[in-house]
Amino acid sequence: MDAFRQAFPDEAVAIAAATAGAAVVREMYGTDLSHFDKSPTDFATEADIASEKAIRETIATYRPEDAFEGEETGRSGDGERRWLVDPLCGTLNYAAQTPLAAVNVALVTPDGVTAAVAADPISEEIFWTDGASTSSTTGAWLRRGGGDTVLTPTPRTRLVDIQCDGMLDRPFVGGQLVADPHLRANFGPRVMSSTLAVAWVAAGRRAAYVTDGYLEGSVHFTAGIALCQAAGCVVTDLEGNPIHTGRGMIAAADEATHRKLLDLVRPHLEATGAP
Repeated sequence: MDAFRQAFPDEAVAIAAATAGAAVVREMYGTDLSHFDKSPTDFATEADIASEKAIRETIATYRPEDAFEGEETGRSGDGERRWLVDPLCGTLNYAAQTPLAAVNVALVTPDGVTAAVAADPISEEIFWTDGASTSSTTGAWLRRGGGDTVLTPTPRTRLVDIQCDGMLDRPFVGGQLVADPHLRANFGPRVMSSTLAVAWVAAGRRAAYVTDGYLEGSVHFTAGIALCQAAGCVVTDLEGNPIHTGRGMIAAADEATHRKLLDLVRPHLEATGAP
């Protein structure tokens, strides 16, 4: 590794990029933002676009040879190292002046995800990992006020966030699961509509997170998945197989919570009738 990369390792670049995007999002919060429709139920704002520009410029400064894939501007470059960027996850919350959003940056290499950050632009918290997962360290930290603390998952809250922004053309597990009385007897369901809640599982603020869909290579979920894995959470698809083997994700603080959620999800997964 050359001196420049030693001075600015990948995790430092990821933190700098996410911090730049989060600063833009924070500055524009509560202002009168133009909307750009993506679909009848989704849109981007000026803040999404400005945040991605700041993130892209930061990555280009430190890693000009790397490929880039952003939620708003798409793919560029063809390097084997690829930065996945969601510049404002929770746009609908943000546009409605609801402070529940995240800026997600992840680096995917032939060795897997080797750096990932989920930054909360309003609280100015930065959840990050260098991709490490060893017996001596969790490999995931919360940076706040200039200091880092280790992320420690716990099921103590009994709160489970469930993604309910389902597919329009088929049944979706999330909506059914939220209304399940068996789930409500065991956990407090929450619907936040931002992947910030995935980082909260790694931080011990949520017992688990459940979503349907296919998440491999997702600009929305790659950073959060890496954080949970590095922190020692149990992360699988909805059937309990390795993540990205099949549909969706259960990210749980511990094995017991994961097993309980597998049992609760199973009948709803079967009811959707989709592979």
